[in-house]
Amino acid sequence: MRNHLSTAFSRSTRVFLLSAYAIFVCSAILFHSVQPANAATAREIDVSVDVALEKFHEHVKGSEEFLKTAKGVLVFPRVLKAGIGFGGEYGEGALRIDGKTVDYYNTAAASFGLQFGAQAKTIVLVFVQREALENFRNSSGWEVGADGSVALVTVGAGGSIDSTSMKDPILAFVFGQKGLMYNLTLEGSKYSKLDKKKGD
Repeated sequence: MRNHLSTAFSRSTRVFLLSAYAIFVCSAILFHSVQPANAATAREIDVSVDVALEKFHEHVKGSEEFLKTAKGVLVFPRVLKAGIGFGGEYGEGALRIDGKTVDYYNTAAASFGLQFGAQAKTIVLVFVQREALENFRNSSGWEVGADGSVALVTVGAGGSIDSTSMKDPILAFVFGQKGLMYNLTLEGSKYSKLDKKKGD
C-alpha cells in the first residue's frame, strides 16, 4: 500500500514539476518577445508619440488644455505585456516639455498572477509639479512606489478628467483599444533613460 502511494505521489510530483517547467519556459519566451530585437529610432518614437497623443485627446475631453498646464508629459505609445502565470512588459517613449521632446525612456515591469498571452496599452504620465519632474529626470532609474507615487486618473461623466485627482504630483492615463483602463496598477514599473538623439 505504501509503495503504491509512494509511486502515485512520485508520478504526480513529476507531472507538477514538468508542468511548472513548461510554464516557466513559455513565460520566458513571451517575456523575451516583449523586448524588441531592433529598438525604435528616436524619429520613430516621436511619430508614435504624436499618434498616441491624438488618441489621448480623443478619449479624454479637455486633455489638450490640461496638458498645456503640465510641467512635462511622458508618453509610451505601445507597452506590450506578455506572460503565462508570470511575465513582463516593455515599451519605449518620449518625455516632452512645452510640446518638445527632451529625452527618451523605456518602461519595464514584471507581472505575476493569472494571465495568458499578450496585451498592448498606451501610457501617458503627466507631471503636474515641477519638483516631481526634476526628481524623475535626475534619477538613474525611477520606479513607481519606490521613488514616487503615480495616481491613475479616472474620467468623469462625459469623458472629462476627474478633478479630484489633480492634486497628485504625477498622473497616469492608460488606455487600450477599448479606451481608458482603470483596473490596473503601475506599481513596480521602472523608467530608464535611453541613449537616443532626437532626429536619429
